[in-house]
Amino acid sequence: MATKKLARQLGIIRRISKTSPGGQNHGKPKLRQLFDYLVIIDFESTCWKEGRKCYTQEIIEFPAVLLNTLNGEIESEFHMYVQPQEHPILSEFCTELTGIKQNQVDEGVPLHICLSQFSKWIQKMQKEKNIVFSSGHSSEGKLCAFVTWSDWDLGVCLQYECKRKQLRKPDVLNSWIDLRATYKLFYCRKPRGLNGALQDVGIIFAGREHSGLDDSRNTARLAWKMICDGCVMKITKSLDKVSGFPS
Repeated sequence: MATKKLARQLGIIRRISKTSPGGQNHGKPKLRQLFDYLVIIDFESTCWKEGRKCYTQEIIEFPAVLLNTLNGEIESEFHMYVQPQEHPILSEFCTELTGIKQNQVDEGVPLHICLSQFSKWIQKMQKEKNIVFSSGHSSEGKLCAFVTWSDWDLGVCLQYECKRKQLRKPDVLNSWIDLRATYKLFYCRKPRGLNGALQDVGIIFAGREHSGLDDSRNTARLAWKMICDGCVMKITKSLDKVSGFPS
């Protein structure tokens, strides 16, 4: 009996690993979602110990994962390391926090090249999966929105770096879903960071904290759990106009 039980457990584990991000199966969405796909982004940037907060931060890791809100599958990923140019040498604190090594950013690309490659990936996803980016209903394709943990990634970090460097960022990055604010509203509790939010809903963080790609994957797992619990994802922030929250 023990052998059969173990075999069943292993079978469940294998089945789960194929059906949802990070091997967490939380069932099916309870409510129809506004968005068929979500692109989850979590940048890592240059950072220093307290006392040097006046330094401008630059993106050094640019990850994105595409989540299907119907089945919880991560269907595609984008990932690049980015060369910081204002402060090209990473601090010891930054390397320890993010796990990103100096040679990885040295071999990376400038932000404008990364944004160009990201735009190509987005265009590829739009073509392959018939994705459109819009806050309203569309009969022309499958609606998609961006998701971040807080407004910092797209509202502060990328926004101000592009302004300083006079770079044009893709217009689709002007609106997004703040999952931290959405989590707080939906569960009526303040999350203790991404890892704390995962723990509160019974998910173990997979990978390394403050790795941009791992953080993005885990944020996708949390979004899927929330969707299965009945949360309908809605745009919470727009740089084009003030977006009401909740909408």
